[in-house]
Amino acid sequence: MTDQVPKGIQINVPNVARMYDYYLGGKDNFPADREAAERALTVVPEIRHSARSNRAFLGRAVDFIAASGVRQFIDIGAGLPTQNNVHQVAPNARVVYIDNDPTVLVHGRAILGKNENVTIVEGDLRRPGEILNNPDVLAAIDFDQPVAILLLSIMHFIPDEDDPEGIIATLRDAMAPGSHLALSHVAIDARPAAADGVTQAYDRASAPFVARTGKEIIRMFDGFDVVEPGIVNLPEWRPEPGTVVPYKGIASYFLGGVGVVTDDR
Repeated sequence: MTDQVPKGIQINVPNVARMYDYYLGGKDNFPADREAAERALTVVPEIRHSARSNRAFLGRAVDFIAASGVRQFIDIGAGLPTQNNVHQVAPNARVVYIDNDPTVLVHGRAILGKNENVTIVEGDLRRPGEILNNPDVLAAIDFDQPVAILLLSIMHFIPDEDDPEGIIATLRDAMAPGSHLALSHVAIDARPAAADGVTQAYDRASAPFVARTGKEIIRMFDGFDVVEPGIVNLPEWRPEPGTVVPYKGIASYFLGGVGVVTDDR
């Protein structure tokens, strides 16, 4: 990463967005991020694969949702811009990227700021009402029409005391029928003994890692009609034809799914 650090960015505190960038092989990270990420990788070496699986899931989910006719997307906890961002997968859609991380906001505005279909907004998922009423969000998104809200690899950084299910319910209540939720979340079912080690690796990071089971994650889809194949390990969600799905049939380790808002919610 460049030696010129924008104001507000703490380079000595491991940052979850920059750690994710490191897992993906990116260069927008600092020594503190790499050291914390390596501690997590020591416990669960598969994290790199899981991060790539999450990006691939984003692409397939956005493509599926756009094919259903949705033309507006809100990506909350968008993270650092990388390949196959939402606006690239759905180039004809209006896209709002939301994050509360200064690193993400600086890079996002520098890279994406000139795209007329893209809006970058500072916002905190823990305060969904503020996101829904943000003037820039309202200028870009018509909540009377179907919208897709993406919560990818972010809910496992929302502690139980912040009421993650309540946060999603607030978002759901603002979504018109035909809207979609795409959500992914690390699950500890396959490696429960590793949960403490990963949690410790994120102890000093910008957000804590929250270990949850598959059953806890599935409850986050309450109020949505979940589309086939359901809430499954990410590589199993509508893989491209001919794709070899790794770890097929094992216990939950990184779940994802897409739900639809219906009239009878």
